Amino acid sequence: MSHDPHCIFCKIVAGQIPSKKVYEDEELLAFHDIRPHAPIHFLIIPKLHVPSLWEVGPEHQALLGRMLTLAPRLAQEQGAGNGFKTLINTGADGGQEVYHLHVHILGGPRPWRTG
Repeated sequence: MSHDPHCIFCKIVAGQIPSKKVYEDEELLAFHDIRPHAPIHFLIIPKLHVPSLWEVGPEHQALLGRMLTLAPRLAQEQGAGNGFKTLINTGADGGQEVYHLHVHILGGPRPWRTG
């Protein structure tokens, strides 16, 4: 499995940096965002280091499918009963700050920002 020793999300996957976990299995990890932009705000990341959506290829199709099909279940478990928003920032112009593929799940009573 690909791992970047300088990536903060890889360090979270490795247990070197603590996180408030929502879900974990062999391929995926979900945890609360440290700077939430909504009452419910967590991330779903692959344990495999993929820098961004730019680098995704056909070999990642099943992984992306698992990430997105997991989102509604976890959103509901976290209390997003009236809907949620998914966000994937890609590249500098797309607002990506951490270069490890991740999906933001945001929900809860509005108004909230998605900065």
